[in-house]
Amino acid sequence: MNKIILADNQAIFRAGTAKVLAMEDDFRIIAQCGETERLFPTLDTFKGAILLFASAMKANVHQLVDRVRTNGSLSIVIAENAESTSSYISAGVHAAVHRAVTGPALIDCVRRIARGEQGIQIPASLTGVIEEDIVGARVRDRLTPKEMKIVALIVQGCKNKEIAVRLTTTEQVIKNYLRSIYDKTGVSDRLELALFTIHHKMLAEAAAQVGDAMVRMN
Repeated sequence: MNKIILADNQAIFRAGTAKVLAMEDDFRIIAQCGETERLFPTLDTFKGAILLFASAMKANVHQLVDRVRTNGSLSIVIAENAESTSSYISAGVHAAVHRAVTGPALIDCVRRIARGEQGIQIPASLTGVIEEDIVGARVRDRLTPKEMKIVALIVQGCKNKEIAVRLTTTEQVIKNYLRSIYDKTGVSDRLELALFTIHHKMLAEAAAQVGDAMVRMN
């Protein structure tokens, strides 16, 4: 069993990565952290794990590599799509992927370092990133403000009843909205919708902004 720690200050991506990995029988998410200051204590608590950490957390890479090594763990950095990953590999991080990495590629990367491979770098496909941004922007522009709120809450893991309460409506109304959202995004269920959102940057950013705005209003 591969024990995994997810460290990312972007909750929407952390949730999506967790959903992708949790579908694999040989992976178990044992901890998540969204703040840099929690990263080292989490590593000390859960030894012998595989750490997936976002470069956006701005952790001191050399200190992080030392702590990972001390605790008998392994590490994979999730870099931003336009970011070079060579410095992380040079510092001793075992593998590097980009935010645009596909689910199967990420799963394969985790399994490879678990088998003992090192220095793995999975490059971002610039063409793929651009295409995904175009798709994300197109879907974002087709969704109504109410539909975008529902997408944001779905990605956060909310069920229909909770969404209905948050938006002061009924579960049946939410189900009706979801049918429209599924048609516009080309997905068939809630999990596919969450993963679709997370893997299309412009749509994910729009959902995150809406989610943050709803939190501030409550």
